[in-house]
Amino acid sequence: MTTKAHMVRPDDMVAYLLADARPGMTVQTASHALTARDAIPVFHKIALLDIAAGATIHRGGWPIGRASTDIPAGAHVHVHNLVSAYATSKETE
Repeated sequence: MTTKAHMVRPDDMVAYLLADARPGMTVQTASHALTARDAIPVFHKIALLDIAAGATIHRGGWPIGRASTDIPAGAHVHVHNLVSAYATSKETE
């Protein structure tokens, strides 16, 4: 089974799912096909490549946050492994 995800630019590190994904499901973007590692709800982000802890994550040419842990390709990218680029210092302490 396949679901689709939306990328803004070819160099995006994450894409937004256009439908729910289950582990093992193929996720297709305009330029990538990868396997979902996690259950990921619609409109949440999936990692398109391996992202190291501490790396700045970009989408659409803009930083959206920093990886708080290593994130493998196909993993759900959300508050459990991403610190928002817009978080205040109190939120990141």
